[in-house]
Parts: sequence; structure tokens; C-alpha cells
Amino acid sequence: MRRRTLLFAGSAMLTFAALLGVLVVLLPRGATSGLDVFWNDLMSQVRQDWMLSAAYLLNWIGGGWVAIVLVPLLVVLLLVLLRRWRAAVFAAMAFGVSAGLTQLLKEIFARARPDDMLVTSDFGSFPSGHTSNAATIAMVLWLVFPRVWMAVAGVVWVVAMALSRTILAVHWITDTLGGALVGASAALIVGAFVLTWASLGWTTTAEPASRSHRDADPPLS
Repeated sequence: MRRRTLLFAGSAMLTFAALLGVLVVLLPRGATSGLDVFWNDLMSQVRQDWMLSAAYLLNWIGGGWVAIVLVPLLVVLLLVLLRRWRAAVFAAMAFGVSAGLTQLLKEIFARARPDDMLVTSDFGSFPSGHTSNAATIAMVLWLVFPRVWMAVAGVVWVVAMALSRTILAVHWITDTLGGALVGASAALIVGAFVLTWASLGWTTTAEPASRSHRDADPPLS
């Protein structure tokens, strides 16, 4: 995968997320308000105790200091332990950009959350910060380790986080879609600029990575 492909995909995702924010916030009543209300009502009807238990756990893992500090540090530490220090730098940059973009869009759109939410949360419903962070983790790991099982695990993780936010009625379904787009776009855009330097798994023979003997990241097995 080439740099321009990553940049185009990331930019397209971010643009779509911004347009989605316009649809649900700035247009009269929001073009997708019907979907949001329908999904929120559906979740209130189908939620079970085990769903709530899982959602509360994901709420803890995906928010606050755990999501902002602990989880990113664990991902970075994992890459360092695997002797992929440049990929670790890429991951740290992606997490920072993702958090910044998410907060910026929250301030811009200032969307109100559902009235029946089961947990307290911060300002701004769009986009979902939990889902954004989950998508960044998934995309970072997939770019570093481009394996089918990694892609599947990443999709499951992001979908589970998105569903948990609507089960707890702390986000509208379109918030979670916006969060997934923003989180993934951050990793793709950052990855486009450090593709060969960070020796990401998608580095192609057309764009060889320049690495020295001392700081080279070992190739994927």
C-alpha cells in the first residue's frame, strides 16, 4: 500500500465524518435523526443484564485515564518490546492525532447526548471518543501487523465498543460511526507520513524503508 493510498483513504474517512456531523447536527433536525432515535429505542428494548455488564466494562476500558493513558501506553510498550520502536512512535502519534481530532469535532458540533444515558460522560456526543480510540488501536495494529486475523479482531473490537455506547444510551448510533471514521482516519493519515520510516507492514518494495543496522525494526515473520 502506497503513501498516497493511505493519505487518500484517511482524508476521505475524515471528510465523511465531518459531513456526517453536519447531517446530524447542523441541518434542521438532522438528516439521520430517525435512525438515531430508532436505534436508541431498539437498544432500550433488547438490552439484557449481560449486555450491560459488558458495556460497563468497555465503558471503563475505553474512556478516562485508561483509554487516554494506559491503553495507548500498553500498545506502545508492546511494540517496543517487539523491537518495533519506530512503529511505537507511529502509534503514539496516531493516538495523539486521534484524540485531538475527536475533541475538535466535539467542540465544533456540540451535539447533545441521549436523555436516557446510563453513565455520565463528557461534553459533546459527536463523535464517540470511545469508538474513535478503539478504531485507532485497531487501525494502528493492522498497519503494523497486516494480517487477516488482526483485521477481524480489530473490526470486532470497534463494533463491540460502538454497540456498548448505544447499549448504555450514552451515544447515538451515528456518533459511533463518526468516531470509527475519525479514529481510523487518524492512524491512516499519520501512517501515510511515516510509512517507510516506521517500517509499517504495508511498506512495499516500491517504497523501500531506509534502516540502519542499529535502529532497524526486524521484518514481520
